[in-house]
Amino acid sequence: MNCRHCGAAVTLPFLDLGTAPLSNAFLTREQLRDPELWYPLRLLVCTTCWLVQTDDYAERESIFTNDYVYFSSISSSWVAHAKQYVDQVIQRFALGAGHHVAEIAANDGYLLQFVQARGIPCYGIEPTQSTAAAARARGLEIVDDFFGVALAERLVDDGRSCDLVVANNVLAHVPDINDFVSGVERLLTRAGVVTFEFPHLLQMVRQTQFDTAYHEHYSYLSLTTVERILSQQQLQIFDVEMLPTHGGSLRVFAQRRSTGVQLVTPAVGRVLAEENDAGIRTAAFYAGFQAEAERVKNDFVSFLTDARRAGRRVAAYGAAAKGNTLLNFAGVKSDLLAFVCDLAPSKQGRYLPGSRIPVLPPTALAERRPTDLVILPWNIAREIAGQLEALGSVGVRLITVVPRISTW
Repeated sequence: MNCRHCGAAVTLPFLDLGTAPLSNAFLTREQLRDPELWYPLRLLVCTTCWLVQTDDYAERESIFTNDYVYFSSISSSWVAHAKQYVDQVIQRFALGAGHHVAEIAANDGYLLQFVQARGIPCYGIEPTQSTAAAARARGLEIVDDFFGVALAERLVDDGRSCDLVVANNVLAHVPDINDFVSGVERLLTRAGVVTFEFPHLLQMVRQTQFDTAYHEHYSYLSLTTVERILSQQQLQIFDVEMLPTHGGSLRVFAQRRSTGVQLVTPAVGRVLAEENDAGIRTAAFYAGFQAEAERVKNDFVSFLTDARRAGRRVAAYGAAAKGNTLLNFAGVKSDLLAFVCDLAPSKQGRYLPGSRIPVLPPTALAERRPTDLVILPWNIAREIAGQLEALGSVGVRLITVVPRISTW
């Protein structure tokens, strides 16, 4: 395998989760009769540019399908995060009706709705028809295509260059990261700004967040590597923020190297120094991650089997992609985890890929009365625990598994 950024041979192992189906390929009842496609799920490290990446087996078109089931607006805390971001960038960069904003991977319009509400011309780019339709229902303009140089050049030719390009939680999802970043550089106006958000590799390792590995995530990113990738496409990072989202993310601000006007903040050097001190450009940094992932898996399986022997009924909340990684790595089926509840209508009535555990609406909790409820999307556990506060009064334990089993 060659590195998707620098082309060097990639040989350093980081994480091997065996095989798994695509994490958002939820099954209908009719599909339970059919076989599923399982793909190897391995992560390796390029020791030339230090990009962590999946060993590719699945094409993007098979992952980001027309009936894609992830809708960003389901999470109230995520929508609040998006609104706070929009308010911040509008104030910081003095954006108004004379500027133009584009969001790549606009999903269901969870973020652009706030740009539009402020009277700023905007459009989204979103290849999945299910979420694009939801965004259009909000009155947003959506370009339904995958983003890269070819699309960027068409947009620029149509006079659609942007003063702000929002590329939050998409950089890790693109198979050709060089083409994607080069497209962003082309789409920017001379003094335009782009922001990227992505889970921080440093926190992934420190907190054993192995369940963020799935085929949708082609890359696992540090500022060290992102700075290199952007620099080679003539983009300069001028600021970075450390965020609590997704268990620890980075928000990176960048501009055209040749024409940008923003001053570089000290935060960039601080984060790069922290990564360097942690050894992110050494093989030792990645060496113990597999063992930690196996520890979490084994503890989870022991918890479930002990609960079964004790006559406890365990269910889960949040049919998240990271939950599917955990369940399939651990080999968990419905005999140990009876069902999972989720607010998203797109997932209800379907079955988790691989484990084939049924997905039910939250009303099922009152009907089926589990004794223990595993919150699979631990990154929004506080939000979910608040929604389910009443369950504690009837003796239901709320539990997260990563990085260790904890009770809420």
